Amino acid sequence: MRHRVDKRKLGMSTPHRRVVLANLASSLIMHERIETTLPRAKELRRIADRLITLGKRQTLDARRRAVSMIRNREAVAQLFGELCKRFEGRSGGYTRIMKLGFRHGDNAPMAIIEYLPKSASLSDEAKGSKKSNAKEKPSKKPVKAADAKAAKAVEKRVKAEKKGKAEKKGKAEKKAKAEKKEKPAKKSAKPAKEKKAKNK
Repeated sequence: MRHRVDKRKLGMSTPHRRVVLANLASSLIMHERIETTLPRAKELRRIADRLITLGKRQTLDARRRAVSMIRNREAVAQLFGELCKRFEGRSGGYTRIMKLGFRHGDNAPMAIIEYLPKSASLSDEAKGSKKSNAKEKPSKKPVKAADAKAAKAVEKRVKAEKKGKAEKKGKAEKKAKAEKKEKPAKKSAKPAKEKKAKNK
């Protein structure tokens, strides 16, 4: 039983683990998306979410705490600049973990951890407003003529491609049938030659 287990040890000593997670956190802030093992990603998520919460405070104390956690002033500047503004309307869940499968070599489970994009954080707010508007009558928007023309052009291209593929399949099938007809004729010719040789 895993009672009273606080965190993953990740097979490292405490100082080594702190440095690795600090480096992962600064890389995540700088690149906004990194690939690592699944246990490291799950442990990093805790730190990454706390850092965003610190960034949203915008105080000198919060900035100093962030520097003490990740030890990279460039990453802290980016955290307190762009990233915290992106998540102003959110109160948690700033990261996403996507499983990738297993690494060749040691079969370690791999994952991508990333900060949610700006569109995702905005779409969550939009969902709340859409739910209240969903009870009202849905309005049908008229389709623009340009959009309709573009859709018809795409449909024509798809139909033309399907015709071309069907013609190629038809030719290939005819060729295969012709080859099958020739093969039995060749086989039947061989026994006739053998009979002539035996008669002589």
